[in-house]
Amino acid sequence: MADLTPTPDRPGLHVSKPSPNAPATGSAVCHCGATATATGDSQVRALVEGYTANHGAAHGNGGARR
Repeated sequence: MADLTPTPDRPGLHVSKPSPNAPATGSAVCHCGATATATGDSQVRALVEGYTANHGAAHGNGGARR
């Protein structure tokens, strides 16, 4: 399987929860340079909400680096 972890060259959001009893993990890298990681279901939920509200497509420039 390919490595889906976002990088500055491949910005994005990645969330993993290998089983119902395991805590979720997440990482995000935006084309603007912002990065974040989270562990735990509620922290990952906040990471996803923050990324989708403030980064990625929210920048409205089609993903071009600034």
